[in-house]
Amino acid sequence: MRLLSTIFLLFLLSAPAYSQVLASFNSDGLTYGHVHLNVFDMERHKDIWVNHFGGRVVEKGRNAQGNPILTAVVLNNMLVALSPSDPTMDSPSTVMDHFGFKVRNMDIFLEKWEADGLPVTTEAAGFGGRTFLGAEGQINAFVDLPGGARVELQEDQGLQQEVTGYHIHFNTAGHEELLAWYTDLLNLDVRPRGAIPTTTNVPGMNLSFGGSQTARAATQGTAIDHIGFEIDGLEEFCRRLEAMGIEFQVAYREVPSIDLNIAYIIDPRGVRIEFTEGYDEY
Repeated sequence: MRLLSTIFLLFLLSAPAYSQVLASFNSDGLTYGHVHLNVFDMERHKDIWVNHFGGRVVEKGRNAQGNPILTAVVLNNMLVALSPSDPTMDSPSTVMDHFGFKVRNMDIFLEKWEADGLPVTTEAAGFGGRTFLGAEGQINAFVDLPGGARVELQEDQGLQQEVTGYHIHFNTAGHEELLAWYTDLLNLDVRPRGAIPTTTNVPGMNLSFGGSQTARAATQGTAIDHIGFEIDGLEEFCRRLEAMGIEFQVAYREVPSIDLNIAYIIDPRGVRIEFTEGYDEY
């Protein structure tokens, strides 16, 4: 019996331990879901999300060519979905400028990142040097993924995990009005994040809104194609949006081949939004 217990303990210690889950739903049945990227090199992206962000790849369904219908990477607080498509432009050219993660140790993350031949692009984002002091008084940096999706990193040495999803960042003219649209749509409160007054929170994710003096493009087809919210009871949620006068780009539908129910809308500045039901089971 002691030998069996020892073998079982060794199995537990050697097996991969995936703690990645979406945050719990709030009282309205809402939590943050995903960011969806268009990528020209699927295998390279899967490697990056697994080896640098600690993700777990999930593939759902098969098309006529035998390729997955959906490829997603499960992370802490969110998923990243990947479509094999050349992006039309990088994310800093669009309203959805970047999305961000907290990392436990910035130096270790960046050293591994650069050793893999990937660029740290903090200076390209308008900040001097490799890192900078962010809006919350922590060490921050920017990295760009192949294909042009920009990611902001913020050091938090108190993290239980090495990396966890943290925020998405809109940059656009009329950003305060866009913030108000999201808070009205999703029944949220404005909650400043450090020195940034125009932000709000959904479970698992901060939504930050900044101004822009230059025109920004809509997101569909670009490096960050769309963002996503996970809804408990999506069909009823869609009925409520319709009653509010929200027009759907793609109406509510069930997609059994990928174990998801989905719907799409476009926000007033051109960011494509997917509402999903089922990602919390991935």
